Amino acid sequence: MLKKVDINEVKKSATKLVGKDWMLITAGNPEDCNTMTASWGGFGELWNMPVVIVFIRPTRHTYSFVEREEYFTVSFFEEKYRSTLQLCGTVSGRKVEKIKESGLTPILSEHGSTYFGEAKLVCECRKVYFADVNPNNLLDEKIKKHYPHEDYHRMFIGEIVNTYAK
Repeated sequence: MLKKVDINEVKKSATKLVGKDWMLITAGNPEDCNTMTASWGGFGELWNMPVVIVFIRPTRHTYSFVEREEYFTVSFFEEKYRSTLQLCGTVSGRKVEKIKESGLTPILSEHGSTYFGEAKLVCECRKVYFADVNPNNLLDEKIKKHYPHEDYHRMFIGEIVNTYAK
């Protein structure tokens, strides 16, 4: 069971959570939402707000949901959900009902978005900024290998308005 907590009391490595554990980025209400697995992003403090930063390619189905909605969630899971995260990262919500297929339990957040009851940690975020990755600003050549099709990510910054943890 998840309970509301203060984000400043969460004692987890942000680098491990995002880069190693992975996360589900979800936008929309439980009846009309989409989710995707991501391992690029971060946590921090910006403009005197606790924030989550996520990166989504415009080709991803979840992109249109995050674009449309004011709020999104990021959900983190225990290792036993790795295959579920792989599913949500490899099939498109345009073709498959990922959430139904995953077996995860969608829950309506305080601000009308969706998170999952099986998560160990959830941040509900209000979008406050976006920017597109500009290839002219990539300073390290090895980064360019991540964009062979020139499908550059959009970065979304969300103020963390609620945090839930087991």
